[in-house]
Amino acid sequence: MEVTEGTITVEVPEQPESGVGDDVFFNPRQELNRDITAAVLDVWRDRTGAQTYLDATAASGIRGVRAAASGWDATCCDHDERAVERCRENFARNELGGTAVHRDANAYMHESRFDVVDLDPFGTPIPFADSAFRSARELVCVTATDTAPLCGAHFESGVRSYSAVPHNTDFHPEMGLRVLLSALARTAARYDVGVTPVLSHVTRHYVRTYLELDHRATDANAAIDELGYVDHCEDCLYRTTSQGLIADPFDACPNCASARISTAGPLWLGPAHDADFVTAVRERVTEAFDTATRARRLLDTIATEIDTPTHYDQHRLSKQWSVSAIGMDEFLDRLEHAGFDASRAHYGGTTFKTDANVAQIERATVRT
Repeated sequence: MEVTEGTITVEVPEQPESGVGDDVFFNPRQELNRDITAAVLDVWRDRTGAQTYLDATAASGIRGVRAAASGWDATCCDHDERAVERCRENFARNELGGTAVHRDANAYMHESRFDVVDLDPFGTPIPFADSAFRSARELVCVTATDTAPLCGAHFESGVRSYSAVPHNTDFHPEMGLRVLLSALARTAARYDVGVTPVLSHVTRHYVRTYLELDHRATDANAAIDELGYVDHCEDCLYRTTSQGLIADPFDACPNCASARISTAGPLWLGPAHDADFVTAVRERVTEAFDTATRARRLLDTIATEIDTPTHYDQHRLSKQWSVSAIGMDEFLDRLEHAGFDASRAHYGGTTFKTDANVAQIERATVRT
């Protein structure tokens, strides 16, 4: 079947409704992801003069073809000969000069250097992370679709894949993002590479992040300093963070004395985006993108999202307090009027971030 995204049209196999089949994989539900990537690449090239782009696990090659259409020297790599042939055909049908390489992605990245490396595999990206950080000069773009392990719903798998302790908390989208960022920061640090997330989002069943790279040991140390742990009480919803790689878990919640308190980490506790960069990306989302309205709305929310490693859900809190929920704008206005920072969180209509604790949120927002 033919698929049109942005200014290009590619041919991809019909996809089975049940998921991955035997043919070359194509995920139509990732169009928003790909549209935002196209905007990111435009901004990045304008800011840095970068030229070379690698889609390391290319499949149909749609990411590489879109990059080539925007003027990048694009390479698609895949271990499947059918995928490589599909990439070549899709470059040709759009009259673009991209390269398609039939190689194991890890072997190829260890041998080759690119300004930007894009990892969008099926499942966890961690098996490709070491070679990506050795290959990329400036930017690594990463998608993870294994959200259940990342968020702690599949606990053992999350521990194995990410060398972290994830927990399935009320703020599970943020948990998944920060488990991923932690694992990537620790991987990059092995090669004296520091990472700075310039844009990250959790959308439906995947996590996406864009990491700016700095190739000095001091930068790697600074990234490691952003790691730590989150303690979360399942009863009163108390949570706190602690910096460092050594956990010091509570025996009981210091707020309500419940034993149902968990410690997750090491997580990335630092900022997950750069607001100026996100705003610039938003301005490069064009009407040629079918997801333009969604992408702009998402990026607007991310740009104003405050940097806290957890979030709350107003409906969850309202149920906890046995009160009716109110409009989110009014809810956030009450928090800000009480002197707290507060913003919407980008992955849910009733999710928000604030520097207030649960008791302070209740006092500020519940009118008696």
